[in-house]
Amino acid sequence: MTDDAIPYVNFKPQVAEVQAELLEAVRKVLEGGMYILGPEVAAFEKEFAAYCGSAHSIGVSNGTSALYLALRALGVGEGHEVITVSNSFVATASATVLAGARPVFVDIGSDLNLDPSKLEAAITPRTRAIIPVHLTGRPVRMNEVLSIARSRKLFVIEDAAQAVGASLEGRRVGSLGDVGCFSLHPLKNLHAYGDAGMITTNDPKLDEEIRKLRNIGLRSRYECQYWSFNCRLDELQAAMLRINLRVLDRRTEQRRKLAARYHELLRPYARVPEEAKGEFHVYQTYMVRVPRRDELLKFLGGKGVDAKVHYPVPIHRQEAASQLPNQDKDLPETLQAAQEILSLPLWPGMTDAQQQRVRAVFKEFYAS
Repeated sequence: MTDDAIPYVNFKPQVAEVQAELLEAVRKVLEGGMYILGPEVAAFEKEFAAYCGSAHSIGVSNGTSALYLALRALGVGEGHEVITVSNSFVATASATVLAGARPVFVDIGSDLNLDPSKLEAAITPRTRAIIPVHLTGRPVRMNEVLSIARSRKLFVIEDAAQAVGASLEGRRVGSLGDVGCFSLHPLKNLHAYGDAGMITTNDPKLDEEIRKLRNIGLRSRYECQYWSFNCRLDELQAAMLRINLRVLDRRTEQRRKLAARYHELLRPYARVPEEAKGEFHVYQTYMVRVPRRDELLKFLGGKGVDAKVHYPVPIHRQEAASQLPNQDKDLPETLQAAQEILSLPLWPGMTDAQQQRVRAVFKEFYAS
């Protein structure tokens, strides 16, 4: 890219804001000599639970591990089905399959999230859980999902990988279902400097179970209760995450202001994301829907604007899903969205001039 190019993400302004604190946090961990499941992880877990409004949170290695461990802790496995969506990162389905269950996909609504009206038809005697995905940072219509789940005695695992800080009617995601799963990958609003994840729950028994599952199934240092993976959050990442958690709300407000500005600039050319009553969208991704998406994507790149598509190939069409039943006929909205969605640059520190330039490229493309 050229010097005046607009990258999809720019970490420099965010790092500069807290660099001295990050380095001091790392220094303390290095000098303290406790690098695995130490005081920084414990403190971050307490602070993250308070932030999400949940009773417990457990630090894990990444968002995929969070989903897998949640399924294991709830007893979801061989012979079970898990309802989710196909327009998500592949980890949502991958964790389900790795736990031994089969993903069943339902279609999405105009908000690009799971359409609760499609749930009942997808439930079978094998259904054990629902994984709604809060895509792009916009909360799913959880009241409807939870009502159906409770009436059918199904677990609800929130895939909140993209939605830390998002809320519905004043309650933050991760505190609504039985379990909440978060990714703290560098591209997320609350991010580590490597891979990391979190799990939230209000159930003390699930909290206890997940803590063992993340640590190779160990009941104590030398007692293994059952086989599991090593999925621990490390002390260095936890120390730095504590710093970023303190500035998360300020960065979220910056994202929301940038999103509002994009709304004004791009509404003549694109279908911009909306926010329904009671929703608090955190815009981890600023995703629009546009005609001639692939042509526009190429045009933007030629003008130095780095845009992305999340996700061009729905999960049910991935090679890894070839053993699952073809669900194209059940997912018309998912397939349509995959042809139209476009994610634009947005990060704390982005300037008005950069957003105006994105608009100018849109205007030029559609004028031609």
